[in-house]
Amino acid sequence: MRFSTLSLAVLLLATPLAQAQTAPAQAKGAKPSAAPAIAASVPDRVDLDDIRNFSRVYEIVRQAYVEPVDNKTLMKAAISGMLTGLDPHSEYLDKEGLNELNEDTTGQYGGLGIEVLQVDGTLRIIAPIDDTPAARAGIKPGDTIIKIDGKPVDAENIDEMFKQLRGDAGSKVTLTILHEKSDKPIDMPLVRERISITSVKVRELEPGYAYVRISQFQDDTTPDLEKKLGEFIKKHGQPKGVILDLRSNPGGLLTAAVGVSDDFLNSGTIVTTRGRLQDANLSFEAHPGDILNGAPMVVLVDNGTASAAEIVSGALKDNRRALIVGRRTFGKGVVQTVLPLDSEHAVKITTARYYTPSGTSIQAEGIKPDIALADLAVNKADSAPVLVSSEADLPNHLANEDTKLGRDIDNDGSAENAKLATQDYALSQALNVLKGLALNRVAPAATSKH
Repeated sequence: MRFSTLSLAVLLLATPLAQAQTAPAQAKGAKPSAAPAIAASVPDRVDLDDIRNFSRVYEIVRQAYVEPVDNKTLMKAAISGMLTGLDPHSEYLDKEGLNELNEDTTGQYGGLGIEVLQVDGTLRIIAPIDDTPAARAGIKPGDTIIKIDGKPVDAENIDEMFKQLRGDAGSKVTLTILHEKSDKPIDMPLVRERISITSVKVRELEPGYAYVRISQFQDDTTPDLEKKLGEFIKKHGQPKGVILDLRSNPGGLLTAAVGVSDDFLNSGTIVTTRGRLQDANLSFEAHPGDILNGAPMVVLVDNGTASAAEIVSGALKDNRRALIVGRRTFGKGVVQTVLPLDSEHAVKITTARYYTPSGTSIQAEGIKPDIALADLAVNKADSAPVLVSSEADLPNHLANEDTKLGRDIDNDGSAENAKLATQDYALSQALNVLKGLALNRVAPAATSKH
């Protein structure tokens, strides 16, 4: 099993093929290098019996497999099997795979807009990407694709089926989806689109409170966040508080996660990585200057919040910069390095684990929210209104003097809150938490990034 695309936190150390770049917030004294140093000698030598067995199996397949298989195909399968047998994230990349890698980091490709994990012969949805055919169709994190165009997905054809998720814009495909906690598959006819992902959206949630949505971490996520949040502050002024929505964010580039975290921190460790190679051991520190000038933050997460998104969540939580609200995150806490073999082939291999500022690994555990929310939806009550709900409903009550000034004393904000709750329960609860934080905030002196 493996991740279908380079969609999670990736440390691009090795190659211009993968558009390697320096992290915006570099480690103090650490220098991300062009490629990890691979040891020349290996202490654990390969057993001759293992080599003989490999050769025998190779010849048996060549001679006895039901259809002829050429040497090139066999060697590619052997390399791929060696890597995919290590963990779900290591893989062999051919020219097509490298193109997909570049598409993912730039947010430009033809497909449905879903991040998929291969698990035990199935295609499991990590997260749909905002404003894509998959998201609009109602595909959710945890869903399973059991058929594509009527053909069942199984362990033998899973690579072929995965490739069908991408294709030319305008082409049609039908996915048979089994929703999490459901036993009734449903067919979803979809039309592939040219996916051009804008990873950052910023809007006013209500006066004084900003909503920042990051759907994944791409090459341009950090500068895009700074530009859009800067425009928001110029128009509306410094917000009283900000909600950072990382729900169903499957991750992306490590450098982008570091940059986004740095934008909200004045100091402190963002993330550390530890591996067997010296170049895989890094520590990323925040620079002085918080783009929000210390305004309270709430980070919304769920079970589709993975890898790079977990790096940001962990950095803001451990540095006491934000409260984490929602559901336990996905728990992908390892880093991949892309190493070139030649101009058209590379290896994406897990080289390190990453740790939050407190030294915690979230691998297979995820980040536990400070305030847990169940996956609930709110519906408007259908009961009749109460005839007497306040003093104002009693006959012959004394009027409030403010009503003479034309003030609307009935507008307490509950109607707007109820509307938001029916649209997005978790977001409404996060806003209530944020308002409580804002009430206790003392404005600090302004600082700026250099």
